[in-house]
Amino acid sequence: MTTNAERMHMGKVAALGCIACRINGHMDTPAELHHLRDGYGKGQRASHHEVIPLCPAHHRGTLGLSVPSIHMSKRDFVAAFGTERELLAVVLELIA
Repeated sequence: MTTNAERMHMGKVAALGCIACRINGHMDTPAELHHLRDGYGKGQRASHHEVIPLCPAHHRGTLGLSVPSIHMSKRDFVAAFGTERELLAVVLELIA
């Protein structure tokens, strides 16, 4: 069950737009939320406070391998944008 505080936090994060697109200079790209996987075992998910906003292309790889995505080409994604934890720190600073 998601709390009101978690819903508010996730709303603020999603409102930022895709953090990867923002790094590339494109602001306000619609985003879906990616729960961090760094430091969690299989089948475990981070809390709703450990999410980063990513567009479908950077999240799920909807444009194929031409755009680095966290789920389809994680190594390329990290090389281009940083680790999930590094991006989370940026996101938290932006919504502070």
